[in-house]
Amino acid sequence: MSDSTLSNASTRVSRRLRIDRLSQYWLQFAGYFAIGLFVLIVATLVHRSLPLLAEYSLVQLITSSNWDPAQNQFGFLPAIVGTIYVAVLSMLMGTPIAILTAIYIAEYAEGRLKVLVSSFIDVLAAIPSVIFGLVALFVVVPFVGNYLAPAVGSSATGLGIFTVSLVMAIVVTPFMISLSVESLEALPAELRESSLGVGATKWETIRSVLLRAAGPGIFSAVLLGFGRVFGATIVPAMLIGGQNQLPDSLFATGQTLPTLIVNDFGELMSLPITQSALIFVGLMLVVVVWLFNFGAMIAQRRLRRRWQY
Repeated sequence: MSDSTLSNASTRVSRRLRIDRLSQYWLQFAGYFAIGLFVLIVATLVHRSLPLLAEYSLVQLITSSNWDPAQNQFGFLPAIVGTIYVAVLSMLMGTPIAILTAIYIAEYAEGRLKVLVSSFIDVLAAIPSVIFGLVALFVVVPFVGNYLAPAVGSSATGLGIFTVSLVMAIVVTPFMISLSVESLEALPAELRESSLGVGATKWETIRSVLLRAAGPGIFSAVLLGFGRVFGATIVPAMLIGGQNQLPDSLFATGQTLPTLIVNDFGELMSLPITQSALIFVGLMLVVVVWLFNFGAMIAQRRLRRRWQY
C-alpha cells in the first residue's frame, strides 16, 4: 500500500474522529441547555411569585375558595379541585379505549384495514384542540345538558367538568394509541411465537406476554396523556364554564389552573399582586408536572426491572 493511500486513510479517520467529537460536544451542550432552560423558567416563575407569597401563606392560598383579585383574594382551591377532576376523569375514560384500540391495531388489524384505522388515528391526533372544543359546543354540550345530566337526576347547562373531561379524553386518546401501538409493534416476534408455540391462545399471549413486555412503553403513553390533559387550556376555557366554585357534582361548572390564567390574563395583569398570583399558578403547574414525571420515571424503571424478560 502506497504512502499516499495511507495518508488519505489517516486523514479520513482523523476527520471522522473530529466530527464524532464535535457531535458529542453539541449533544452535551443541547442536554445542558435543556436543563438550564428549565432552571431559568422555574427561577423566573419563583421570582415573580414572591410578591404574592410575601403577603399570603402557601396554605392559605391552596386551601381558600375565594377568588376575587379586585379584593385581593386569591384562593386556588376551586381551580385545583377542578384540574384534578378533569385530569382523573379524562384518563379514566380515555386510557382503556386507547389500550384496547392499540391492541386491535397492533395485533388484530391487517392489510388495508390496519392502514386505514392507523391513518384516522393520526388525523385525529393532528386536529387542533380548538376544533374539538368548537364541535363540542354544538354537539356535546347540548347532549350533556338536555339528555345525559337529566338522565342521572342532575340539572346542568352542558358546560362543566364532565363535558371537559369527555372532550379531553377524545383529544388525548389518539396520542396514547399511537405510542402504545409503537410499543407493541416494537416487541420481537419471538415473544409471540414462543407463547403461541406452548399452546397459549392469542388473547392469552397478548394479556400475559405482550402487555407485560410493552408495559413501560404503554405506561409512558399514559403519562404523556396525563400531562397533556393537566396542562390543557383551550378546551377547558371553552367548555368548563369559568366559575370559581367548588363543584358539587360532575356536571357543575368550575375552573382549572390553566383556565384561571387565561380568564384573568387581560386587564388584571396590570395589577402587580394579581400578576404575581397568576404567575404562581404557572409555577404550580410546572412543579406538579415535574413531580409527577419524576415519580413516574421511578415507577417506570421499577416496571422495567419487574417485567423484563
